[in-house]
Amino acid sequence: VQLQASGGGLVQPGGSLKLSCAASVSVFSIKTMGWYRQAPGKQRELVIEITGSGFVNSADSVKGRFAISRDSVKNIMYLRMNSVEPEDTGVYYCKHEGWDDVTTWGQGTLVTVSS
Repeated sequence: VQLQASGGGLVQPGGSLKLSCAASVSVFSIKTMGWYRQAPGKQRELVIEITGSGFVNSADSVKGRFAISRDSVKNIMYLRMNSVEPEDTGVYYCKHEGWDDVTTWGQGTLVTVSS
């Protein structure tokens, strides 16, 4: 499995950003796929994840602001970030967990929320 994350950049507070994670395998035949982030000086944390059946689990801090989606044709997982806050700044990583329990991480894309 190979994952390529993209879409990071500088965004103003209150703005929106859409991250993409292109996978070399189906983004539906999965155990889970998700987005994690690591802020400077902090541990990597779960942002939002989705199971193969479509169940979504997200951090309380992003509920109502962030959404996860998938494209079955392009094999891309997306993270739509709305109403971003400075606390959303960090390196965002996508993660794939297959039914063989093998976990794969993408290389990360930097999101900076600042005016």
